[in-house]
Amino acid sequence: MLAALEGALPDGALVTDPDVVDAYRRDRAETVVPGMPLALVRATSVADVQAVMRVASAHRVSVVPRGAGTGLSGGAAAVDGCITLSTAGLRHLHVDPVAMLAVVGPGLLNAEVKAAAREHGLWYPPDPSSFEICSIGGNLATNAGGLCCVKYGVTTDYVLALDVVLADGTLVHLGGQTVKDVAGYDLKRLFVGSEGTLGIIVGATLRLRPPPPPATTMVATFPDVVAAGRAVVEVVGRVRPAALELMDRAAVAAVEAAKPMGLDTGVGALLLARSDAGGGGGARADEVGWITEACDRAGASYVAATDDEDEGEMLMAARRMAIPAVERLGTVLIEDVGVPVPQIPALVAAVEVVADRRDTAIPVIGHAGDGNLHPLVTFDRHDADAAARAEVAFDEVMEAALRLGGTITGEHGIGTLKVRHLAEQLGPDVLRITRAVKAALDPLGILNPGKWV
Repeated sequence: MLAALEGALPDGALVTDPDVVDAYRRDRAETVVPGMPLALVRATSVADVQAVMRVASAHRVSVVPRGAGTGLSGGAAAVDGCITLSTAGLRHLHVDPVAMLAVVGPGLLNAEVKAAAREHGLWYPPDPSSFEICSIGGNLATNAGGLCCVKYGVTTDYVLALDVVLADGTLVHLGGQTVKDVAGYDLKRLFVGSEGTLGIIVGATLRLRPPPPPATTMVATFPDVVAAGRAVVEVVGRVRPAALELMDRAAVAAVEAAKPMGLDTGVGALLLARSDAGGGGGARADEVGWITEACDRAGASYVAATDDEDEGEMLMAARRMAIPAVERLGTVLIEDVGVPVPQIPALVAAVEVVADRRDTAIPVIGHAGDGNLHPLVTFDRHDADAAARAEVAFDEVMEAALRLGGTITGEHGIGTLKVRHLAEQLGPDVLRITRAVKAALDPLGILNPGKWV
């Protein structure tokens, strides 16, 4: 099989050096134990990806696609005997400012697409916290969200078209460049968020938009995280801020310890909000005023706002730093649960109960404005008892989210960390349909096995 691969690929694309292959086996899900690939392919063209899938299909060898490796659920974790297929080298980029779109390769970083759009006075809104290091391919594979998705939507809302290589090597183009298109099934949305289990995304046409108006950034502190949750419910019930982010006491303390910036580590929780309401007539001031009133009614101990762009960016950077800062405290199982916004207070209360019952630290951060929270189950991996408690706590947080009508993942994907909980959320009928779709597109089951179904 390796000889067939080598013959089908350009020089240097196939790598079997164990040290190099090992560097591509895993993503940022620390607790996932990856398998050992047979080989690594670093694709530099769509033809390379097609060649890999044709050889893999002929020899019934599994293929695990991989972007930048910043995933948090084990979606890019290798399985024994697979081909790890890196799409990081697919980096084509063309911006059409008149049509307000970008045609991009999956290997481009989110930040690079943003920068290219900005050169033409445009904006690519999806902004995961890791936007500086995560790839567009990974964003598409997980339907990544981010800090501004409460108002501006997630990755799938900006996808006009996809180029996808199927399990047998066939290249298909899904969607187009028109704003409206209802011809046939909307198959491109099927592949967004499918984590490489149905096909390999090798190109995308992304919608761009004019940049948002200037923003006011607000910070509010609360005596406890449940009170902050109540504020979120009231805010979102009336306005749609450009961002509404939550950090509990432990997350604030971790960020301040990692990079001192004057955050009050004695607070119970911190909310960060942004308003970029336009339209004149003081719309932004009105929105800021309403958010302030909502925080005050929920019991905020401090509320402040700034129009200074640098100060606002510093506050948002503190939120983006939260996961790396907490990772300094130990091994982290990163939850990605979501609930209906009115259930946020109940969810954060349930997390506190789990943390106390399992004697496990679980700092909470998240995109509170759309109900997507990240409880960070933190433990010492060298302590067997602590690791066992953390695994139970991880499961119990997901179970709490499901009881509240929520989901086990809002943006990080199922990967290998959550696959055992997928059936509980979907139910037997939807799971049967899911497996039928998988079988239709990947009859040999070679695309990213062990993930999803």
